[in-house]
Amino acid sequence: MKIIILIHCADRGGIISSVTTFIKESKGNVVYLDQHVDKSIDAFFMRLESEFDPKTFVPQDFKRQFSAKVAQQYAIQWSMHTEDVWPRMALFVSKYNHCLYDLLSRFYARELKAHIPFILSNHPDLKPIADQFNIPFYHVPVGKWNKKEAEREHLALLKKHQVDFVVLARYMQIVGKDLIDAYPNKIINIHHSFLPAFAGAKPYHAAFERGVKIIGATSHYVTEDLDEGPIIEQDVTYVTHAHSIKHFIAKGRDLEKIVLSRAVKLHLDRKTMVHNNKTIIFS
Repeated sequence: MKIIILIHCADRGGIISSVTTFIKESKGNVVYLDQHVDKSIDAFFMRLESEFDPKTFVPQDFKRQFSAKVAQQYAIQWSMHTEDVWPRMALFVSKYNHCLYDLLSRFYARELKAHIPFILSNHPDLKPIADQFNIPFYHVPVGKWNKKEAEREHLALLKKHQVDFVVLARYMQIVGKDLIDAYPNKIINIHHSFLPAFAGAKPYHAAFERGVKIIGATSHYVTEDLDEGPIIEQDVTYVTHAHSIKHFIAKGRDLEKIVLSRAVKLHLDRKTMVHNNKTIIFS
């Protein structure tokens, strides 16, 4: 059995040695270790993978002993995840289908180690895609008249289906505070990287008029500060004067689906940690 441990604490000598020694004494074998020290705030971050004999390894006993013998000594904030437990991922969409198709294709190719209990949308347009992949689809209209009621319905569905995190696969609505509070650093969004220069409904048109030479996409965790949450993944591609607005949009959508899928995979693989609105992304 493989486990993943994520660690954050104040930087001190001996942390790595204490953790790896404890794992060895617990009859485990460290197969991966990556760590980062942020000198500006004296903070230590680590991701570690270990393998144990599934016949003798008891996760609850390990957690209890690790907390008593290691975590308390260094005031460690930590979490442990077993590789055989796949998170439950809800997909929120509107009318654009490129990110949804990409995630579902990767899901069925077993590139994403997750379960998808449902797809939710504020429009009915993408229901045929959900039906095609045999995934339940919920249509919850959202407008100025019912934002609170819609969010309560969202939260009820997420709780009912025991969802671990949410992916906004081009969901064109602002997520409310209650949902963000219920899923801190567990809601992943994707958008173009023109912000804040070209905000609004037609950013690619504005960028085309300005004659930009690169376009990009950004995936981040959602916070109350719109589109300013901790960044998980980004990428760019070059454009020239020879490209039309149609080319800009096509290139942008390609980037959006690639960047979003990378961000989702990093989250699923437990390779992200958030601190002070920034992410540590482990290799």
